[in-house]
Amino acid sequence: MRKKASLELQELGALASIIPSHEPELKVSIRTIPAAQDALSRSMIPVCEPMLCGREREYVLDCIDSNWISSQGKYIWKFEEAFSRCCGAKYGVACANGTVALHLALATLGIGAGDEVIIPTFTMIATANAVSYTGAKPVLVDAESETYNLDISQIEAKITPRTRAIMPVHTYGHPVDMDPILELARRHSLYVVEDAAEAHGAEVRGARIGGIGDATCFSFYANKIITTGEGGMITTNSEEIARLAANVRDHAFSEERHFWHQYMGFNYRMTNLQAAVGLAQTERFDELVEIRRRNAALYSAQLRPIPGIVTPKELPWAKNVFWMYSILVENDFGISRDELQRRLAERGIETRTFFIPMHLQPIYYEAYRGQRYPVSEELCRKGMYLPSAATLTPEQIAFVAESVAACRG
Repeated sequence: MRKKASLELQELGALASIIPSHEPELKVSIRTIPAAQDALSRSMIPVCEPMLCGREREYVLDCIDSNWISSQGKYIWKFEEAFSRCCGAKYGVACANGTVALHLALATLGIGAGDEVIIPTFTMIATANAVSYTGAKPVLVDAESETYNLDISQIEAKITPRTRAIMPVHTYGHPVDMDPILELARRHSLYVVEDAAEAHGAEVRGARIGGIGDATCFSFYANKIITTGEGGMITTNSEEIARLAANVRDHAFSEERHFWHQYMGFNYRMTNLQAAVGLAQTERFDELVEIRRRNAALYSAQLRPIPGIVTPKELPWAKNVFWMYSILVENDFGISRDELQRRLAERGIETRTFFIPMHLQPIYYEAYRGQRYPVSEELCRKGMYLPSAATLTPEQIAFVAESVAACRG
C-alpha cells in the first residue's frame, strides 16, 4: 500500500490557523425571490455547475448512433481544431484531463529526473504533482497580492543550472503578465508551460491565453468555462510539440509498425463522447466567457461597498474571465472567512476556500520545511470564492451579495 504523508496541524505552529476548517454542511434555504424564480427559492446555490444548452446532446447521440465512442472519431479532431483556434494556437492535443495535459506537456519536452520547474506555491495540487510525476522538482515562488498569480519579480532568483521550465498558473481566470516571463525564459533558455485550467478566453494585451508559451494546458472539468465533464488539452504553435504529444498520449505507437514503441508513452486519450460535448461547448466559447464576466460585474457592483470584502481585479492589460468569483475577507469584515462560509452554508449558498499553498501540503511539507511565502499564506487565510456558474441568475447573485452583507459582524 502506498505510504500516506503525515502532517499534524500542530507541526505548522502559527501557520496552523490559516488552514481552512472542514467544509460546512449546506442547508436548503427558503429565500425571498420573485415568483418567476420560485423553483429556485427552495434550493441551494452550488459553487459551480456546467451549462449544457447547446448541441451537446445532438453530438453525443451522433457518437452513439455511429458507434464511435472511444478515442477515435471525428469529434476529437473537430474539438482540437475549434478550441485551439479560439485560443489563438495552431495545434491542439486533447487528452483525458487537465492534470495529464500538464504531465504530457512536460514529458513531451523531455523534462525529468534532476530537472527543476518553477511554479507558484499558490495553486491547485495538480500543478506540483504534474512536475513530480516526471521526476523533476517543483521550485516554488510566492504569489503577488493583486491577481494572486506568481510574483514574476521572484522568478529569476529561483533559476539554477537545473531549471528547465517556468510554469505560470493563470489563477481564478486572471492571466499572468506573460511578456516578462517570456523574456526571462529566452535569456535562460527555458520552456514556458502555462497552466490555464482556469483561464479559458483570458487575454494578455489582446493575445488569447493558449498561443503564447511553448505549450498551454487546459482542463475541461465540469466546473470549467468549457467542459467535457473530464478532459484536457495542450495548445501550442509548435508542430513538433503537437506531433510528439499526440503520439505520447497514445502509448507512443510507432508509425513504422504497430506495437513498436520508441518513447515511453501514456494512455492519456480523450474519448469521442467527451470531445462531442467539448465541441458543442466551444461553439459557444465567447458567450460562455462573457456570461462569467457579466456575472462578475454584477457581483462587484454589489460587494465593493461592503467594508472588509476585497473583490477581484482586472488589470488594464488583462482580460479576466472570472472562472471563479473570488473575494478576500479582511479583518474589518468583523467575522472570519471560515465563519462567513459557515453562515452562507446555512442559507444554502455553497462556497470554496482558496488553495492551500504547496509548501503547507502534507505530501510536500518536508521538501519545503521552513520556507515561507507570506502572500500565499494570507490568501489561504482570507480567500474564498462564491457561486460562479454560468447558470446563475441576477436574482441569485443579488441574494448571495445580500447574504454576504447580512453576515458582516
